Amino acid sequence: MSENTTETLIGGLVLAVAAGFLYFAAQSAGISRPSGSYELTASFRSAEGVTVGTDVRMAGVKIGTVTALDLNPLTYRADARFTVLEGLELATDTQVLVSSESLLGGSFVEIVPGGAPGNLADGDEIEDTQGAISVVTLLLKFVTGGSE
Repeated sequence: MSENTTETLIGGLVLAVAAGFLYFAAQSAGISRPSGSYELTASFRSAEGVTVGTDVRMAGVKIGTVTALDLNPLTYRADARFTVLEGLELATDTQVLVSSESLLGGSFVEIVPGGAPGNLADGDEIEDTQGAISVVTLLLKFVTGGSE
């Protein structure tokens, strides 16, 4: 094999590995919409700790990923878009919460299923939301005896 052929083969191998890495990074970060999922939206008063790529969980099991998080200039609320597994049917009265993994941080989006007869479809908005609860604010209330 000549030197040019060897260099070409090694260059092609490096490009293939780089493309595979970029695909894996895009899937892990939630940049691309995974197959077998549908997208929902929710608006939070506070989405502290939530970023693109944050897990969406139900009963402690990951069922999706946050794909976008933007500030709504009209309502001053955090509008989140996230994916949910395709076969999972969520009732129209489902709740979405921003929950903490521990006192030291780490947030995730928690889905609490409802019991209404209708189901959410791709692109629907979940109305019943609860934003992040600040641990610092809770500690200050505890230290000061609840007075503000």
